[in-house]
Amino acid sequence: MAKLVESVYGDALFELAIEQNRVDDYAEEAKGLVQVLEENPQLSQLMAHPQVTKEEKLEMIDNIFKGKVSGEVLGLLRTIIEKNHFSDTKEVFTYFLNRVKEHKNIGVATVSTPLELTDAQKKDVESKLLETTKYVSFEINYVVDPELIGGMVIRIGDRVVDSSIKTKIYNLSRDLSKIQLKVGEGTP
Repeated sequence: MAKLVESVYGDALFELAIEQNRVDDYAEEAKGLVQVLEENPQLSQLMAHPQVTKEEKLEMIDNIFKGKVSGEVLGLLRTIIEKNHFSDTKEVFTYFLNRVKEHKNIGVATVSTPLELTDAQKKDVESKLLETTKYVSFEINYVVDPELIGGMVIRIGDRVVDSSIKTKIYNLSRDLSKIQLKVGEGTP
């Protein structure tokens, strides 16, 4: 199976960062690039425009990023453009940042609750996650989802711990629907 564009380029940047002992430097540059792409959707539109030549696109990238990012990151951007993958640029750098977080044992979690948690509750959640996982720190995104009714749902990567009342009710109703009541049996 072919590797995805983001993993090919993201892995290459990660390996280079490890080799050059510049993981933190490249991570900061990657965060900045992701932010620029998110804040300037017109840049992506311009880079995808069929009437803008590859040479013009490379010149634009040089004008925007030269001197602001390392030569290695600029070179990666240029390669992405040369291979017609600019639409994957954000995913490439997001993938790279996720590799850096894994390397540094930084977990990324989403915690959904029906009500806003207090700071003390958030601290308790983080403490419990640190105790029960391999991670040394966490980036936690807290989401309020009133449909949960109670409890919480914690997502870390592709793992989900769901202790919400909504799920418990769903499971109970599913189990109850499997029970077939036999009317008339056993009665005289």
